[in-house]
Amino acid sequence: MNSLKNLTVIIFLFITTAFYSQKKDWDKIKSLKVAYFTEQLELTTNEAEAFWPVYNAYEKERYLLRKNGLDKLKNKMKDADSYSENEASKLLEDYLDFEEEEEELDKKFYASISKKITAKKTLKLIRAEEDFRRKLIREYRKKHTNKK
Repeated sequence: MNSLKNLTVIIFLFITTAFYSQKKDWDKIKSLKVAYFTEQLELTTNEAEAFWPVYNAYEKERYLLRKNGLDKLKNKMKDADSYSENEASKLLEDYLDFEEEEEELDKKFYASISKKITAKKTLKLIRAEEDFRRKLIREYRKKHTNKK
């Protein structure tokens, strides 16, 4: 009984530590992203004050859309062979609807943000997002390749 309690405590500590570590990593990535975008876009103080609340709201909305939409769809797509043609067709339709919804969110965001910063800086933002994503993936691969 005592060993069961110890095991439970150890598992709890492990899960808590893993969660905290992930949160810390996420916060670090967010900080790096803010610094990178601010530098790449050459945001003035006034532009940054107008830009970040809109961008953060967009990121949150996009995260929720992907979490609630795409993740569920991808899980269903794993079992594509088990679906009838009609079920597969419906799933494909749902996926295309998700893609349209994501595209609409992007259009709405870029229309909104281009009122806060110049069109030129909005184009730089698109480039900075792609560059940051690539750098993040590169660092992730490098970090996980070295562990092997």
